[in-house]
Amino acid sequence: MLLRHLSILIFAGALAACGSSADTAPAPDAARTDSPAVASIAVEGPERRILAFGDSLFAGYGIGREHSYPAKLEAALREQGINAVITNAGISGETSGAGAQRLAFTLDAQEEKPDLVMLELGGNDMLRAIPPAATRANFEAMLEELKRRDIPVLLMGMRAPPNYGPEYQQEFDAIYGAMAQRYGAAIIPFWLEAIYQDPSLFQDDKIHPTTKGVDALVADTLDDVEAALPKKG
Repeated sequence: MLLRHLSILIFAGALAACGSSADTAPAPDAARTDSPAVASIAVEGPERRILAFGDSLFAGYGIGREHSYPAKLEAALREQGINAVITNAGISGETSGAGAQRLAFTLDAQEEKPDLVMLELGGNDMLRAIPPAATRANFEAMLEELKRRDIPVLLMGMRAPPNYGPEYQQEFDAIYGAMAQRYGAAIIPFWLEAIYQDPSLFQDDKIHPTTKGVDALVADTLDDVEAALPKKG
């Protein structure tokens, strides 16, 4: 089930969840949107296929897929000499439950098995006040599927806002670290860390990053993504 509204959490002293209009259905083949700059970067070595699986922060809400985090991350990796090809499978409004339902289909639609899946979900679960136990179960289902297919994972961690109460916050925040440990996944504990205190890096909705915000996120997480890629001989 896909939500009509989405929430991605940001911190400005206190973290707030809000909604905005969202896409209503996934494309059967998660699209890549290459910019001319990406296409012109010369790289060598084996192709490294990454599946960016998440919600509006990956989908490029308000800025377009060509300026989205996956698109700019691909360009940054290629500038590092890594022959990265990133498929943007981000859908605005996605919950962990919807992600668990479409993950196998999305993986089956790939021409080749990804070398890495970046898993970025959870913010919309908080908007819906979905119990952390349900969110955890959805992450377990996704990680079990990826384990079965022998695909490495990088978890893009989120944090719950304080206004949800200390019990909810503690239970939600513990999901990502626990899942990373249980399934041997790499993790960025809070992947919005580089921008959450700077309102100028967010669009007018105060939820989604501007293109400069995306640039800051890419610069901050590039080394983590590179380290999560399995080595190839």
